[in-house]
Amino acid sequence: MLEKTIFGQRATDLLVAAGLIIGFWAMGKLFRRLSSWLLHRIAGRTQTRLDDLLLTAIQGPAILAITLVGAHLAFLRLELGARTTTLISEGSKAAWTLCFTWLLARTIGAILRQYLVPLTARHDHSEMDRNMLDLSIRTSTIIIWGMGVIAALNNVGYDVSALIAGIGISGLALAMAAKDTVANLFGGVTILADKPFNIGDRIRLGEYDGTVMRIGMRSTRIRTLQGSVVVIPNFKFTDSAVENVSDSSSTHVRHELALDRSTSPDGVQLALGLLSRIVEENQEDLEPAHVASFNAFRDWSLNILFIYRVRKGRALEAVQTKVHIEVLRRFQAAGIELALPTQVGLSRASDGQSITDGAAGGPPHP
Repeated sequence: MLEKTIFGQRATDLLVAAGLIIGFWAMGKLFRRLSSWLLHRIAGRTQTRLDDLLLTAIQGPAILAITLVGAHLAFLRLELGARTTTLISEGSKAAWTLCFTWLLARTIGAILRQYLVPLTARHDHSEMDRNMLDLSIRTSTIIIWGMGVIAALNNVGYDVSALIAGIGISGLALAMAAKDTVANLFGGVTILADKPFNIGDRIRLGEYDGTVMRIGMRSTRIRTLQGSVVVIPNFKFTDSAVENVSDSSSTHVRHELALDRSTSPDGVQLALGLLSRIVEENQEDLEPAHVASFNAFRDWSLNILFIYRVRKGRALEAVQTKVHIEVLRRFQAAGIELALPTQVGLSRASDGQSITDGAAGGPPHP
């Protein structure tokens, strides 16, 4: 039976060829087990984890490479025609190219994890950095595999230039059809790379004001001050002005206090002193720099401009309430009366120069 001919090949040669392929595949599996035990013990003695990662990366491609060696030896045992030999030779080149591509992709991924993961661990807001790391690894993997597949096709004689041209036209058509998705992806890359804000920061974008919960490749989620969650497409952050409230050094609070028209000059001077004293006595919440000035005569009031700066990290609403109550208490104790209505404005800036202008309210209703 071993001397019989099957598909033009002796049964003995076919069995030997199959045995070589299976045997070398088994050798590859054995190499993987030995490397997991012996080589990792050797690598464990070094201080860096890079060698451990590289050993893990090469295990899969090593099995394929050893199996390809067995397949090459197996085909040498067979008597094949010229055309078949050419096809096997081209297929072998393509297989070796893909094996090398697999090894390169896993190695690059291991290196990126080794050197980028420690960088993300140094930051408090590391989720953005982990997203950037994942994006970098995926992008590099896609590029490497794309180049590997093109090289493999070129080895088997495929017209790669026509394929690239077709991919370019198809990619253009796809980009036009999914331009919003592409814009969101580029917006996500811009956010992760430029980092205008981090997860946990409070931001303002148009009508939305809230805390950043998650930054994805397509959209960003923020929890508004009202408690609802808003999903904002990432392209909004590339064509709109974003205010990072948390990154501001302080919060400016502007008051236009309208004193009663009958207030005496000494009363106005007393009011200015009370406002300055409130700032001086609350330095744990307020910065020393402030403005308290008699800035305008109105038909119905005497106008006082009062600007103070809430320190970064302090609860704005709580500090405002504290200051407002203190102003009412001291004004009432000093007999200073306010003309209604009175307007309050807010603005935030890192350099103290950007302050929202506000005007005192109109004359009181009869």
